[in-house]
Amino acid sequence: MKDSILFWNEIALEANRISHTDGSREQNGPTLSSRALAIVHLAMYDAYAGVVKSPALPPYLPGLPNPQAGASAQAAVAAAAYATLSSLFPSRRAFFDSILANVGDTSNAGHSFGLTVAQKILDDRKNDPSANAGDYKPSLARGKHRVDPDNPGQGFDAPFYGARSKGFAITKRHELDPPPFDNEEYLKALRQVRGKGIMPELTGTLPDDIEARTVDETLIGIFWAYDGASGLGTPPRLYNQIVRQVAIAKGNTEAQNARFFALVNVAMGDAGILACDQKYVHELWLPVLGIREQ
Repeated sequence: MKDSILFWNEIALEANRISHTDGSREQNGPTLSSRALAIVHLAMYDAYAGVVKSPALPPYLPGLPNPQAGASAQAAVAAAAYATLSSLFPSRRAFFDSILANVGDTSNAGHSFGLTVAQKILDDRKNDPSANAGDYKPSLARGKHRVDPDNPGQGFDAPFYGARSKGFAITKRHELDPPPFDNEEYLKALRQVRGKGIMPELTGTLPDDIEARTVDETLIGIFWAYDGASGLGTPPRLYNQIVRQVAIAKGNTEAQNARFFALVNVAMGDAGILACDQKYVHELWLPVLGIREQ
């Protein structure tokens, strides 16, 4: 195997895609999928770093055991990725079994070390809350986050996940100032959203002070307008695909990729935690409500 990090990253991204395509919906949506990818890549990183013992690759988790003599970093990465993916996407276990059988070296000392690392990482995140709505009750006040009138059965995603999850790497939780509301700044932003959102064939009806979207903006909007789509998965999968292109173009070594992909996916995992936290702190309504009810 040329680069075990790139290989198992691709397997993880395929698990994300299939999970949002075949109806299993494991690690559903951007929030949980970013968490899952962070867990998998941290396990791969610590497994790799624990074998190579480089000052440039300090361990993420403290107190990990030393691998036995003769341990292979690739075998450790394979075991760590396999074990975390199997735990996070249990319906895909047979798929992961087949991959490990083809590329893993279960007889190598690195395999048992990778399994140990994976379990340590999973144990470290075992108290994370789910993204379920639980007993969340939306406010009925004007300007607050409420049921989407175009999708009344959608429910509410991760209202407690952000506030109750510990960060992966953040040392301080970032807070946002309350968003502007019912002042000139807010109304200006509202007019911009309305103008950018209107169908191009209706732009002739816009007031002079509202700018319609360009053709490029329409294409950009269509490209990014998905959230757990069948055949595509979630945005963190796309971001990882971009990161793969960067890593390959730069000719990263396996060690560099172990660190690179861990940093990127941990950042996304923490972004998912903090975004959900602040979303439900301020509870600003959706544009579909704000534009209709302003």
